[in-house]
Amino acid sequence: MNKPLKQHLIDPEICIRCYTCEMTCPIEAITHNDDNVVVDADKCNFCMDCIPVCPTGSIDEWRVVAEPYSLDEQFGWEELPAQEDIAPSADGDGSMEALDDAMAALLAEAHSGAGGKSVAPKSASKATVNLYNLGKPVIATVQGNYRLTAEDSDADVRHIILDFGAAPMPALEGQSVGIIPPGETADGKPHLPRLYSVSSPRDGERPGYNNMSLTVKREPHGVASNYVCDLKKGDQVRVTGPFGSTFLLPSDPDAELLMICTGTGSAPFRGFTMRRQREMPTNKGKLTLVFGARKQGELPYFGPLKKVPDDYMHKVFAFSRLDDQPKQYVQDKLREEKERVAALLRSDKAYIYICGKKEMEQGVEEALADIARGESLEWKTVRDRMREEGRYHVETY
Repeated sequence: MNKPLKQHLIDPEICIRCYTCEMTCPIEAITHNDDNVVVDADKCNFCMDCIPVCPTGSIDEWRVVAEPYSLDEQFGWEELPAQEDIAPSADGDGSMEALDDAMAALLAEAHSGAGGKSVAPKSASKATVNLYNLGKPVIATVQGNYRLTAEDSDADVRHIILDFGAAPMPALEGQSVGIIPPGETADGKPHLPRLYSVSSPRDGERPGYNNMSLTVKREPHGVASNYVCDLKKGDQVRVTGPFGSTFLLPSDPDAELLMICTGTGSAPFRGFTMRRQREMPTNKGKLTLVFGARKQGELPYFGPLKKVPDDYMHKVFAFSRLDDQPKQYVQDKLREEKERVAALLRSDKAYIYICGKKEMEQGVEEALADIARGESLEWKTVRDRMREEGRYHVETY
């Protein structure tokens, strides 16, 4: 009988098809087809380089198998198979805990930050994923393209509205879609989709219409971002998705949300807020937003955010490049709001969402740890319990 083997897998339900793991893998052990991103067991050497770059934790899946799952098997999955009932071997117990000490140490190092596999809120709606893929994208028509940041700002951030006509697009708040740029890469391969978070509620940018909005920042050399930011009304684009099944809005009216973001990381929180306002307009005092940008003119949706009543959503802004003022970041504002944050850390109804540039992650972690320590709480214990209960979510890039 073959000795049981450890196999690295990717959860197709949670994976948002950003292809970051594939681009990061130093030995090309990760590949994709139209549907899934998968790991080649014949190539994978468990180097763990792909673990910390995954924004959802879908990469952090392991099985002990008698025979490795083939690429073709993985390409056809819509969900992960259950752990096989493997008979014990001479050097292991055949369970998920059969990872040896060296592997466990690598995993611990890879997850030294806030990363890790997230779980959907228990009350969240069931997400539809991968309805449209690379081989069969849906065609959407641009309804509008509006600049969100000041004209004299270095940051060109756009609000893009897409109409899907008669094609279903059941995207929930917190999910993402992919935009496929036209043309090919320098080596003659078609461009892969670029993932953008949906910034509108599930019933559309305009209620009852089959449309959605995206929040996109132009990057100087970004193929996809320049393509999207230059779209004109009436243009047609190829869209994949929706993707993501964990970074979702709880439906529980008692849920208290702490939303921490920078720049275009505000996109899902716009959808969260609009959904709550449409569905629960009198449910006040349950939302807190901590939003960071360089300057006020670079903060997307600043005008509309000011119109959200303060008693409905507590809003805190951190600006790091204001003239004659000290730099402030989201972690600084969290510390200023320590009493509010501490109350959330003690609440079983609290949900924490972090979205934006990966550089913010460490600072936010340290601030939350400091606040927890001041309440005689162990932050890692609190964080991990919240994650296991679907109440702690990080998507940073």
